[in-house]
Amino acid sequence: NFHIFYQLLSGASEDTLRKLKLERDFSKYNYLSLDSAAVNGLDDSANFRTVRNAMQIVGFMEDEVQSVLELVAAVLKLGNIEFKPESRVNGLDESRVKDKNDLKEMCELLGIEQGVLERAFSFRTVEAKQEKVSTTLNVAQAYYARDALAKNLYSRLFSWLVNRINESIKAQTKTRKKVMGVLDIYGFEIFEDNSFEQFIINYCNEKLQQIFIELTLREEQEEYIREGIEWTHIEYFNNAVICDLIENNTNGILAMLDEECLRPGTVTDDTFLDKLNTVCAEHPHFESRLSKSSKFLNDHSLPHCCFRIQHYAGKVLYRVEGFMDKNNDLLYRDLSQAMWKANHSLMKVLFPEGNPSKVNLKRPPTAGFQFRASVGTLMRNLQTKNPNYIRCIKPNDKKAAHIFTEALVCHQVRYLGLMENVRVRRAGYAFRQPYEPCLERYKMLCKQTWPHWRGPARDGVEVLLKDLQIPVEEYSYGRSKIFIRNPRTLFTLEEVRKQRLQDLATLIQKIYRGWKCRTHFLLMKKSQVTVAAWYRRYAQQKRYQQVKSSAIVVQSFIRGWRARKILRELKYQKRCKEAVTTIAAFWHGTQVRREYRKFFRANAGRKIYEFTMQRIMQKYFLDLKKTMPSMSPIDKSWPARPYLFLEDTHEELRRIFHLWRCKKYRSQFTEQKKAIFEEKLEASEMFKDRKALYPSSVSQPFKGDYLEISKNPKYQKLGSLVEEKIILADTVNKVNRANGKGAPRLFLLTKNSLILADQKSGQIKSNVPLDDIGSVSVSSQSDGFFALRLKEGSAAAAKGDFLLSSERLIEIVTKLHRTAASTAGRSQIRVDITDEFLVQFKQDKVCVKFVPGGPRNGNSATCKRKNNRLLEVSVPSP
Repeated sequence: NFHIFYQLLSGASEDTLRKLKLERDFSKYNYLSLDSAAVNGLDDSANFRTVRNAMQIVGFMEDEVQSVLELVAAVLKLGNIEFKPESRVNGLDESRVKDKNDLKEMCELLGIEQGVLERAFSFRTVEAKQEKVSTTLNVAQAYYARDALAKNLYSRLFSWLVNRINESIKAQTKTRKKVMGVLDIYGFEIFEDNSFEQFIINYCNEKLQQIFIELTLREEQEEYIREGIEWTHIEYFNNAVICDLIENNTNGILAMLDEECLRPGTVTDDTFLDKLNTVCAEHPHFESRLSKSSKFLNDHSLPHCCFRIQHYAGKVLYRVEGFMDKNNDLLYRDLSQAMWKANHSLMKVLFPEGNPSKVNLKRPPTAGFQFRASVGTLMRNLQTKNPNYIRCIKPNDKKAAHIFTEALVCHQVRYLGLMENVRVRRAGYAFRQPYEPCLERYKMLCKQTWPHWRGPARDGVEVLLKDLQIPVEEYSYGRSKIFIRNPRTLFTLEEVRKQRLQDLATLIQKIYRGWKCRTHFLLMKKSQVTVAAWYRRYAQQKRYQQVKSSAIVVQSFIRGWRARKILRELKYQKRCKEAVTTIAAFWHGTQVRREYRKFFRANAGRKIYEFTMQRIMQKYFLDLKKTMPSMSPIDKSWPARPYLFLEDTHEELRRIFHLWRCKKYRSQFTEQKKAIFEEKLEASEMFKDRKALYPSSVSQPFKGDYLEISKNPKYQKLGSLVEEKIILADTVNKVNRANGKGAPRLFLLTKNSLILADQKSGQIKSNVPLDDIGSVSVSSQSDGFFALRLKEGSAAAAKGDFLLSSERLIEIVTKLHRTAASTAGRSQIRVDITDEFLVQFKQDKVCVKFVPGGPRNGNSATCKRKNNRLLEVSVPSP
């Protein structure tokens, strides 16, 4: 990555920046993006200190760290070098450096003569055998040479760092020991804009997925099937066809990319795409707008300058722009030689091809060729090892914790083949061995198989295992191998064999020579039988083919004769049938016309009337079908009646259609929605046209728990004290009987009781059983006051009735009434709607009177104590 540039400018000290001839301002360096200068969550200064500390821990010397930073600074300086055109006498264009200050500072950092590097940016030397030709570079070529030098300098520095770290941490012992390596593979990359980098990374993923399939799924399943083990085949996708599309030496995408890079003439990204469309057009995993078999010619999501590959993890759209330049990565020999001449300690290591004594006239390999060779080396290395896999699953696309996207995880599990691999491992066997080696190793454990088993090896193994009394479920027989399920069974066999070998050592020495001769004889006999069997098979196959070909010729002639005979008979029968049908039709027509002529005039009027009525009814129903109203139950429209005699039918159809439409609308309700509408219906029955506050509550849904007691930590203690399910939780105002002012209280309604608690502390002030509530009194105006009238003689009636106010009066009274009525054996709570009612306050009865108020009272109702026996509620006019 390129974070080191931003970390160096942000975290290095002033003295270090002065030595490296750098400044902290990001805008002074062309290679840096101002949009990436500051990233949320990243502290470049702290990260730079972490990098310096890590290099010291790994073992980098101070001069090595300084050399690395000098090269990083040189790359930044190199990006600031700009060129200007200059015409020569011979008419050719050449380039010159505009401002030589950055070039001078870069040369001082690397220890290069300024004139040598300046000439390398302006001229290019081409060597062919014994001749040298020097050509000038125009401005575009000079910029290309500058960027190629920067990329090579940074890339080779990165490779040198990797080798230096590996050299520092490798084991120092010279004895050969087993090694455990960890390979952290690339992640599969699918971006909005995918280029050459994503293409080669996804190619590496395809190769690693292929070796995973080869070593885990395909090889083991094929062995079970090949051996005849009872096995249910587990399907999986083999991505070898995708790897061949990319890496084939003749028709592969990388091969064609290298061919285009090396081809003389005008070569662009478009010519490379045209070649892909020509060669890969028929491939099922390749798509482009111009491919012959493409189904996306009208798909605007697939641009003309792109192609799409269907990888094992999904389809990826690649933009060909930049493929040729990124694959070429060509560094001119003049620049390599100039870098080799530098006095910097790392230059001769990073640019060994610049040594004049080791000049190589071959064109340097492309980036794609180098990457493919590197992947091939990795694959060969993995093939010689015993790999174990750790699959990492990406839980979400937001890079956030505690978020699990089920669709994304299932997609990864499917294309990684994890379920197939688990099923193969769970249903498989831990140990397998051919019958001959197995019998040879353990035959001394059974008297029937020792010293020689005369029959097939499989039979010998069966006798051996039966004699050892090994449970049948611990093994299975294949065609050429014995499969043992549990490792403990194998360990038991080895222990018994170890004890038996000591007893048989003397016997084996005595009969060794005889065993050798017999083994050789059996081998020769087996070979002779095999050769004879193959010859007899060949002779019989040849004779069978001759007889078969003769029989086929005879059969073909007989079938042809029979078919022609049947065809003639069928044609004759068809002509006879057609003739009889024609004669019968004409005769029946004559008979019908003769009979119909007698009754035509007598029945003509009735027939015409029936036909006319049928046409009228048909037209009526077709017109009604075209002008049907909407499915909304509140739609009162209905088509006009076309004929007077259809009036009753027209009205009955309207009634039936409305009933059917209402039934369809009700069938869409869920249980939760039905409950909500039942509460709204009950509220309508109690308050419609009786309470002025009711119309404003119709559009508001009944939520119930407005305080969220279970989620709000403020009321956690209160929630633990209430054991029953809370049906309604809201804040109400309890009217003080002394002065008429309200105090906020928490109003909780459960199945069996009503609770009032302090709003701040959550302490329960009153707990009233629903059986003790006799009635609820409200006014007919738009206020929110209501009184809970307790039954006389109940335990809760000692403190008196409750006078409360709430904006959600309709919902509170409705839920209170439904909760009391839902329990069998409990008397219903009566709802009284009157503008003047009595409230029992301990020993005193107080009259609560509702009067209309003026504009000065504001928008809310106010309560005032007029005297000891009267509370007056002033309700503003609507």
